[in-house]
Amino acid sequence: MSELSDRRAAKKARTRELVRSTAHRLFAERGFDAMTIADVARDADVAVQTVFNHFATKEELFFDGRTPWVAGSAEAVRTRTPGTSPLTALRDHLLALVAGQLGSLACAERRSYVATVEASETLRARERELAAEAERRLAAALLEAWRDEEAAGRPMAFPPEVTAPLVAAMWLSAVRVLIVENRGRVVTGETDAATVSAAVEHVADRVLGHLHDEAHRLHGRALPAASGRRAG
Repeated sequence: MSELSDRRAAKKARTRELVRSTAHRLFAERGFDAMTIADVARDADVAVQTVFNHFATKEELFFDGRTPWVAGSAEAVRTRTPGTSPLTALRDHLLALVAGQLGSLACAERRSYVATVEASETLRARERELAAEAERRLAAALLEAWRDEEAAGRPMAFPPEVTAPLVAAMWLSAVRVLIVENRGRVVTGETDAATVSAAVEHVADRVLGHLHDEAHRLHGRALPAASGRRAG
């Protein structure tokens, strides 16, 4: 019975990957809005209902496997190394995210993905929803971390119930602007990935460094001995 279940699970996984890879190829070739689920099903040689069995919406199908950043910030806080403050872990993660998102635009496949998103209001709206989900997850992770600190006898100057969503909103909004506003410049050919990545990484370093230090002061905490930021 277990062997049969394993075979069914493997077949289901193969079908899901077939549908996803087919859809991603078609979206890149023809654009998101011009494509239908029926088009995807026909090209993948499966039933329309099979596509819906795996993906509830066309937007979910487009973004599937492409948005690790939704959970990434919260995970960076929860999996930080012992002795690292939640904000330091978050800052380091977001700096790496900015570098990765913009640096990846050197790849033609990534530029095609961004161009498809930029060309569709439906996708841009869904991306904003995903950004809001990332913010909610980060706020929950920060609240959990700061409550643990309070339970350990390190009270905060302001209630973590207030500061957690505030930090999540401010930090992720700043990062989103830096990524979204600049990725379009690369896709349109205004600049190249290496140039924009280097410039934006510097700005992100300064902005997040300022937010990091001010948040520590707000909570009455000593700044980390070595912030790891670039000079300048």
